[in-house]
Amino acid sequence: MPKFAANLSMLFTEQPFLKRFKAASEQGFEFVEYLFPYEWPAELLAEQLKQHKLKQVLFNLPPGDWAAGERGIACLPDRIAEYKTGIDQAINYAKVLGVTQVNCLAGLAPEHLEHHILWQTFRNNLDYAAQRLQEHGITLLIEPINSKVDIPHFFIDTLEKALNIIAELKHSNIKVQFDIYHIQIMQGNILRSLEKHLPSIAHIQFADNPGRHEPGTGELNFNTIFKHLDKLNYTGYTSAEYIPLHDTPSSLHWFDH
Repeated sequence: MPKFAANLSMLFTEQPFLKRFKAASEQGFEFVEYLFPYEWPAELLAEQLKQHKLKQVLFNLPPGDWAAGERGIACLPDRIAEYKTGIDQAINYAKVLGVTQVNCLAGLAPEHLEHHILWQTFRNNLDYAAQRLQEHGITLLIEPINSKVDIPHFFIDTLEKALNIIAELKHSNIKVQFDIYHIQIMQGNILRSLEKHLPSIAHIQFADNPGRHEPGTGELNFNTIFKHLDKLNYTGYTSAEYIPLHDTPSSLHWFDH
């Protein structure tokens, strides 16, 4: 079976954040991720990982003002300086937490700006980030997020767009974060997409569709998907990033550990 990770921003939310590390460990997880570490001192988070024998496998670059609805700033030409400062902050956290891959959220596309300006800004920012992260052995991930249901106007909303910009940049440390839930909404064809583009995929997340709940609540056959990943010899992490339909423990029937 894949190397499963628990996303602590969405799982075990029955408890305060810092207690979720213990809860994940007690349920048998060895790997965790969460959206952002910046609210807490890196050393405090590292202690939670050490205490509960967990490895953190991912977090996101600073996204701008998340509470105000921003979902990344990498495509915004008036936020380049802030983006570059965020790279430094992410590197500092990654070094303390032992994380070797971080995800870049492209952000929402302002309607008043032409696409080519946003694309060039995003491209330049990724180019800068990849070079800075390479110095520390960190992989930069790009995640296509669906614009049909969850985040309208998200700039990189298809797998094709993510692959195109990776091809343009030609950095060996830029890969795709393949979120099965988002890809299913935008295009479907999950098994063929995984097989065709596996060399470009470094991290996988999942939730069923519709509803973004645990496997077995929607249209996707996760037994088949997980077996397919094994067949493809996928060696990255596969993270549960879903909203439990009831509570986290009862949602983990899919978890074979």
